[in-house]
Amino acid sequence: MHDPIADMLIRIKNGGKAGKDLVEMPFSNVKEAIAKVLFAEGYLTSYAKKGKKVQKTLEVGIAYEGKSPRVSEVARMSKPSRRFYLGADEIKPIKNGFGLMVMSTPKGIMTGAEAKKGRVGGEALFKIW
Repeated sequence: MHDPIADMLIRIKNGGKAGKDLVEMPFSNVKEAIAKVLFAEGYLTSYAKKGKKVQKTLEVGIAYEGKSPRVSEVARMSKPSRRFYLGADEIKPIKNGFGLMVMSTPKGIMTGAEAKKGRVGGEALFKIW
């Protein structure tokens, strides 16, 4: 697997389209931080670290609005082959405020709106709506 963040996002999107309540993926600290942000914004219902030292997994609960999943589409911005950085002044709303951009900043992983408010830029990881 070359891009674990993209794998995480696609698992969440495909799990929602398949009607799953929970999705499991290999654990990493970055994925847990992303799950924390998505949980706070209402895209996930839960997240938890499972397993022992060797085989840790991250289990996330998918949020639904009625019968449709809250995550309808994801777009990876920064990739391993091409990094994409934004300054605080360059951060724009996603889908007229109905979407969310997740960024990796010096203050940790946060939404684009939080980064703009805190006047920090960073690596734009992905957009989700």
